[in-house]
Amino acid sequence: MPKVLVPLATGFEEIEAVSMIDIMRRGGIEVLVWAINYNMEVVGANGITLKAEGVVDGMSADDIDMIALPGGWGGTYALAEDENVQKLLKAMDAKGKDIGAICAAPFALKTAGVLKETYTCYPSVEDEIKQEGYLGDTFQVVQTDNVMTSRGPGTAICFGLAIVKRLMGEEKYNAVKEGTLSLHCE
Repeated sequence: MPKVLVPLATGFEEIEAVSMIDIMRRGGIEVLVWAINYNMEVVGANGITLKAEGVVDGMSADDIDMIALPGGWGGTYALAEDENVQKLLKAMDAKGKDIGAICAAPFALKTAGVLKETYTCYPSVEDEIKQEGYLGDTFQVVQTDNVMTSRGPGTAICFGLAIVKRLMGEEKYNAVKEGTLSLHCE
């Protein structure tokens, strides 16, 4: 069973985190919901608290198959500044392992130097990222090499489904897509 790390930092976007986690678990993926510090109750951008199951400190790229970052500016800035997350992103990319980021979180990928030549993100975040290759609203999810990006809260289920498809295959993707009535995801 593939393992995906979803690191949480104060100010994360709740819809994105919960949607990704839920869809991936429905798809048979083991999801590690871990905090970037030792505060295990992490408060999101809209005041919703999620309880983390572990701490990112000490996590190795060998321990997981993918890392998927939820957005939300507060959480994104924290992920971009966190030494453990940044080191893990670089190690994952060096090994060609899958990396995902939604909404503002591609900014944390840019900080780590792992954002690829084409990507999408929340509109206006590309101004912060300052890198050519932004595809705007052309796609809900953009996959370039080992890096997958998505636009925001409204595309979070599609993002989770794209991860399921990548890690578990077309059959499992279709089953979860149909079971959640996510028929607008391509």
